Amino acid sequence: MNPASPLRRTVLGGLATLALPLAAQNAPNPPMTDTDSFLWLEDVLGDRALAWVRERNAATEGALLSRPGFAEREKAIREVLDSRDRIPAIRRIGGHVYNLWQDPANPRGLWRRTTLDEYRKPRPAWETVIDLDALGKAEGVNWVWAGANAHGPGYRRCLVQLSRGGADAKVVREFDLVDKAFVAADQGGFVLPEAKTNVDWADADTLWVGTDFGPGSLTASGYPRIVKRWKRGTPLSAATTAYEGRPEDVYAFVSVDDTPGFERTVFFRAPDFYSSELALLQAGRLVPLPKPNDANLRFWRRHVLMDLRSDWTHGGRRFPRGSLLVAEADAYLRGEAAWTALFTPTATRSMEEMTTTRDHVIVNVLDNVASRLEEWRPPARAGSGWTRREVKAPFPGKLSVSPLHDPVLKDDPLAEHYLLGSADFLQPDALWLGRTGSDERDKLKSRPSFYDAEGMRVEQRFATSADGTRVPYFVIWPKGAKADGRNPTLLYGYGGFEVPLTPWYSGGIGRAWTSQGGVYVVANIRGGGEFGPAWHQAALLANKQKSYDDFAAVAEALIRDRVTSPAHLGIEGGSNGGLLVGAVMVQRPELFGAVVCQVPLLDMRRYHKLLAGASWMAEYGDPDKPEQWAFISRYSPYQNVKPTQKLPPVLFVTSTRDDRVHPGHARKMAARMLEQGHRVWYWENIEGGHGGAADNAQRARMQAIEYAFLWQQLAGR
Repeated sequence: MNPASPLRRTVLGGLATLALPLAAQNAPNPPMTDTDSFLWLEDVLGDRALAWVRERNAATEGALLSRPGFAEREKAIREVLDSRDRIPAIRRIGGHVYNLWQDPANPRGLWRRTTLDEYRKPRPAWETVIDLDALGKAEGVNWVWAGANAHGPGYRRCLVQLSRGGADAKVVREFDLVDKAFVAADQGGFVLPEAKTNVDWADADTLWVGTDFGPGSLTASGYPRIVKRWKRGTPLSAATTAYEGRPEDVYAFVSVDDTPGFERTVFFRAPDFYSSELALLQAGRLVPLPKPNDANLRFWRRHVLMDLRSDWTHGGRRFPRGSLLVAEADAYLRGEAAWTALFTPTATRSMEEMTTTRDHVIVNVLDNVASRLEEWRPPARAGSGWTRREVKAPFPGKLSVSPLHDPVLKDDPLAEHYLLGSADFLQPDALWLGRTGSDERDKLKSRPSFYDAEGMRVEQRFATSADGTRVPYFVIWPKGAKADGRNPTLLYGYGGFEVPLTPWYSGGIGRAWTSQGGVYVVANIRGGGEFGPAWHQAALLANKQKSYDDFAAVAEALIRDRVTSPAHLGIEGGSNGGLLVGAVMVQRPELFGAVVCQVPLLDMRRYHKLLAGASWMAEYGDPDKPEQWAFISRYSPYQNVKPTQKLPPVLFVTSTRDDRVHPGHARKMAARMLEQGHRVWYWENIEGGHGGAADNAQRARMQAIEYAFLWQQLAGR
């Protein structure tokens, strides 16, 4: 659902009473069988639908591309995206670190490598492994990089994944990292056709494959249901079934741990977006792994780690949801686990993520939406306990940890090293090389300031939602701005799938908005993960309206405190955030002067029938069940928009190649609103996938269109 959020790791709780604002409570439910005269726009590549898209694109581009400053703004954003001074994101494979690099000369990118020592240099020498632009030109396909999975410890062969135009579906091809060439199927290489495939190495000559094997092999969500074992040199049709999920599941797959002495293969199925069932492969048998169905469990050498999304009582002890637990793996497999809590949440502290080195567990803690790090080390001897160390790192702001340890290597010199990323709204990203047990670290890279932040400031404030809940939000003030009610202000939100919105640095936002006098606001509403599972679960299913109440409460606070006024207040959100701004636009139109709705869900009557939509029913509910449609229908934007409403101007942005959230949502909503006489702009990128763009030129054009619209509507310029 969201590009920063893979399938989440929990199950939702029971239905709760829906608390709606008065206006929504008084609205009748749209009928179960309401007619839809715009279904034809769901035909993604249909001639009639694409003709409509091109017509709308031309109208939007004609209105916005010629506005004063558009070319300069697009160029400024493109310079940030293409900057040679940005930090190359790296991943270790064997003795190299790999990076995908895009710039004007290589818009689709170079997959390249260097050594860690070389990477430390201001201008490292990189070796190109795959030139995506040259490959696409040679094969006549607009390939977009989708990742690679290498087999260790030799790391000669890897499975390269490529997507057409940025879609989730991808082809898989075996690649030789020494010869820097694809290994063709007739040469014994593994090659998989385009599908939403999951693949991992069982050994050097065998794969575990979940893909589209034909009728009945996919779940209702369109993901693999069957995992097969595929031997090199045999056709895919000869692969043998190892594990099956159910047709109604979200997906099924396998996780392989090749750590010497701790080799484990775990199969799992996800009955919904927030639950999973696991089975360990032992001596050719699948052994179920006991756990709460909404908990996430993983093995780590001689231990097993589990984080909870529901309260859990075990051995006479109660562990609250949001806790991180650890136990000895052998005892766990015998059914004798003695669990220890490494992290227990509070009202203001939650675990954002957890990672491991060879000897430590590193916990990234959100403390009032700012990151802190804790290191935990196992007992040094029998009878002693786990030891905790608080890491001194930049605060407040956002921290991210990426271990460099390769568990396949018995004697790994980087076993206790990790990459630490840090950023804040006004402080550019920095990347450090750290080591457990020490607060000393080397700065590897830092981004330059892409705009002048002198005189800008950041505040964290709290709004009070309809039910009395305190909702935090960040306000990024431009230089010299005063609370006079006249500031062009952009309010951004997401509020779903337990994804937290933590501080980040954006040269594009700085250049196109805040440095030009705009206020930028980030709302940490319920449905997100800012305060752990409870914050998310408070806005699930029948309580989804609470996300929209929270967002409206932040808008009301901005207006009340004269940060801005309705005529100058714009809102923006993508994916689930697109549903957020669509719903709030329809429910509280008097609060806003403009709406940017990106790759959104909007037709909640049919969302579960479109692409991956069925996988999100644990978040929203099943519209085919009358008792659940009763609460979904109250906020579904497509069903609730009316010609009698006075709505703010709205810009819909989506992608033809988005095979996660169907572009039909944005198309149909725009068409219905246009038919009703509302002010609508629409722009659809023909490529781009769920991120909306496939390369930096497309990203810069898309963002420049969005900011041109916002400046026009909120400031008349």
